[in-house]
Amino acid sequence: MGEPTKIQHGRAPRAEAARGDGSGARPASSARLPDGAARATQSRVAALRGRIRDQRRSPARPKIWFELALIGISYWVYSIIRNAVPEQASIAQKHARWIWDLEQSLGIAVERSINHAADSVGWLITGMNYYYATLHFVVTIGVLVWLYRRHPGRYVAARTVLFATTAIALVGFFFFPLAPPRLMTDGGFIDTVKVHGTWGSMASGPAAHVSNQYAAMPSMHIGWSMWCGLAIFYLARRTWVRVLGLLYPLATLTVIVSTANHFWMDAVGGVLCLGVGFLTARWMYHSWVYKLPQVPARETAEEPITVPEQWSEPAVSSARR
Repeated sequence: MGEPTKIQHGRAPRAEAARGDGSGARPASSARLPDGAARATQSRVAALRGRIRDQRRSPARPKIWFELALIGISYWVYSIIRNAVPEQASIAQKHARWIWDLEQSLGIAVERSINHAADSVGWLITGMNYYYATLHFVVTIGVLVWLYRRHPGRYVAARTVLFATTAIALVGFFFFPLAPPRLMTDGGFIDTVKVHGTWGSMASGPAAHVSNQYAAMPSMHIGWSMWCGLAIFYLARRTWVRVLGLLYPLATLTVIVSTANHFWMDAVGGVLCLGVGFLTARWMYHSWVYKLPQVPARETAEEPITVPEQWSEPAVSSARR
């Protein structure tokens, strides 16, 4: 028995080459060399484009160490840039007053009423403070891990949406410094973290000196929670889990308003940034994130069928035996 081997059909190219060796064709063949080179170049370019297209449509599962390093470094850079933006307190207060006046003219300036109502229930507002401090990171990391393990074909594109959303937010922090409602001069809002002695914001309490207190527009609590909620809604199998995915950004919106960390308009800004993030991924991968294959084609491709070497020999040889 011979070793298994892939079935090869190598005689056809030789026959083609034999038929191509005609008489008196050498000068003409040299004249056709540029055309042949051009065709070879075009074929290589087409092959490269095909590989890029396949990678876009079915991105590979990245290495776990690379992802951990990328996410850690990216968040570190994000924190540095966010906190390095000049706070510009006077401009931030001016913008906050402008937002508040706009909401009043639109009839949606209910943040102060919600803030005072939630603050009157001690256990509720304390829970909201801890929600604001923890779930923003815990749920986002959890969804990233879930996508990496269960939907590797969609992970890279989905992570790209999150990165693009956060990058756009940095532009907002730089060009539109905004004081949150709890820091508004004569706004009448309650800083629930300070009043109840809980840690619910990097911009309140001991951590205030290392965080930009006027990076409120857009709200990344909304941008990230919407990203998590949509991923869960589109990709989860159980109905109750999908419902929780939709409820998560709604609960986050209630929390950021009740704790006076954001205006309604900050939430709108977060949604717009997320929309840009999805459009960026759509442009890069030529498809919407959740329409990409669940598992990369490279991980589901079957191994080539192999057969014993003698099976590929002509039937005549066996007849002679």
